Amino acid sequence: KEAVIASQNARRSLFLVGSGSTLALSFFLLLGYRQQRKNNRLLSVKNVEIEQEQKRSEELLLNILPANVAKELKQYGEAHAHRYDSVSVLFSDFQNFSRIAEKLPPEKLVAELDYCFKAFDGIVEKYQLEKIKTIGDAYMCAGGLGNGQAAGNGEGENFQQKPAVNSVKAALEMQQFLANWKEEKQLRGEDFFEARIGIHTGAIVAGVVGLKKFAYDIWGDTVNTASRMETNSAPGKVNISESTHELVKDAFQCAYRGKIQVKNKGEVDMYFVEN
Repeated sequence: KEAVIASQNARRSLFLVGSGSTLALSFFLLLGYRQQRKNNRLLSVKNVEIEQEQKRSEELLLNILPANVAKELKQYGEAHAHRYDSVSVLFSDFQNFSRIAEKLPPEKLVAELDYCFKAFDGIVEKYQLEKIKTIGDAYMCAGGLGNGQAAGNGEGENFQQKPAVNSVKAALEMQQFLANWKEEKQLRGEDFFEARIGIHTGAIVAGVVGLKKFAYDIWGDTVNTASRMETNSAPGKVNISESTHELVKDAFQCAYRGKIQVKNKGEVDMYFVEN
């Protein structure tokens, strides 16, 4: 009997030990499962945060560079310069800006420019142009720099016409915005901005230069000529060159101004776009 009781006690002890081990193992498995779920939730949150940050970074990059240039930078770490055979370059500059700037506190002046250039940005985006930069009170953008529009990838005259027409539409809308703003300013007895706008169409080279604070820019005689179109324009007017006129003459009524003497270029044919 003692042997039987001892055997039974031994089996009972083994059962209790086994049950305790099973409970302990289950407890640790449960803890591990809960910790894994917690880690998975944290990982999901981190993945969402990383995706949001990546999206913000890409949006910021696209806000600085054209989509094709941004893509090239992300893939290869650098972006090569590209030649474009037909780009319509638009320059805008405020008349008597220095005189008005002298009367305004710096904060007020910057706020005025910011309000105006934000409106210009919206117009440029509407007509699928590419903003290049602002220099003081000057605003520069261009049409014809989109994907697949590099030299040799064109589609003939119609392909060249659309950027030119859109550039003129944008210029006219910019002048209309300034005209409306002028009326508001006059009612309040405040000084107002009036802009000269010039457009020229031709070949350019576009790309990114430098290592720090790099910016997308365009170069070539077309840019210089577009600047001369703006200089020889008039407040509230859109002045275009002969090359631009040839592309937009069926879409707009233009007034021929004759041959006008231009610095370093001699006499150049110019036209005012009539709305």
